[in-house]
Amino acid sequence: MAWILLVVAGLIEVAWSIGMKYTDGFTRLWPSIFTLIGIAASMALLAQATRTLPIGTAYGVWVGIGAAGAAIVGMLLLGEPTTAARIFFIALLLAAVVGLKVTSGH
Repeated sequence: MAWILLVVAGLIEVAWSIGMKYTDGFTRLWPSIFTLIGIAASMALLAQATRTLPIGTAYGVWVGIGAAGAAIVGMLLLGEPTTAARIFFIALLLAAVVGLKVTSGH
């Protein structure tokens, strides 16, 4: 169950990190509210996951999902550059996430 919570927390991190782009420096009310709710929800799920999983593993996986997801969404929906190098490094990030999961012992 902890792994499911952690993956959901990572996906919510992707949503709130992309949402920050729409807050205009937290000057727009509704995007700011949704972003802050996303931050709180993501952190709460991460905290729940760390009750069972090692903090280094959980935090690394959470950050990895968030960073890779935000980069992918940025390329697919926000017009950010899609280069072979970016795709390679996102793949490395995802490989690290899988490696943390495999070596966690949980």
